[in-house]
Amino acid sequence: MRIAILSDIHANREAFEAVLEFVRKQAPDQLVLLGDLVGYGPDPVYVVEKVADLVEGGAFCIKGNHDEAAALGRTDMTENARTAIEWTRKRLAREHLDFLAQLPLSSRSGDRLYVHASAERPEKWLYIRDVDAAERCLSSSDARFIFCGHTHIPAIYYALPGSRPVHFRPLDSVGAPLSELRRHLVVVGAVGQPRDGNPAACFALLDTERREVTMVRVPYDHEETARKIQASGLPGWLGMRLKIGR
Repeated sequence: MRIAILSDIHANREAFEAVLEFVRKQAPDQLVLLGDLVGYGPDPVYVVEKVADLVEGGAFCIKGNHDEAAALGRTDMTENARTAIEWTRKRLAREHLDFLAQLPLSSRSGDRLYVHASAERPEKWLYIRDVDAAERCLSSSDARFIFCGHTHIPAIYYALPGSRPVHFRPLDSVGAPLSELRRHLVVVGAVGQPRDGNPAACFALLDTERREVTMVRVPYDHEETARKIQASGLPGWLGMRLKIGR
């Protein structure tokens, strides 16, 4: 089984379209979206409506913290994030906000758990940035594989039973093996706002038969997205960081 796992689209139409075109050519068996459909980017209506269509067609979708903020009008965020959410809410219709509000915080499929932030209290939006956070996440579920986004930086943590996880930074577009003896926590990077120094969109392609996961990088027209951000009146830094991958 081959599963494409996308996270943190952040209303970036150009990145989303480029990744979906690549995914279509790969023809995976399942498509999973790990949340943060909106926030930061200039095309929230397009992204929400496209994801709704994908879900209707059989995709899984999880709620992210920016999705929750848009749906509920939360403002406990950084200044740029808050500004973007306020801008986004003015452009989304009730049907869009309702779609975001009803998304689940996590989803389990066989030995795989999908969550936006961490299996440790998903509603608290905890970041997995180190081994300690990865250990708490893994200890909060018995799933053999946990897939998440939220940090915008691809990473893999693996652990033998009873041992602390080990961090591994996967290479771009190179399959990383998944051992039958270990549990794995995979942070899949970001489609719409990568922050690992590479501006190309990132998503994970899981192959359960070959027992490997690949962090696929897809170049897209980030200059166009940055131009649209500037033209929309959103903070200019949100476009600049797309160019530098930070």
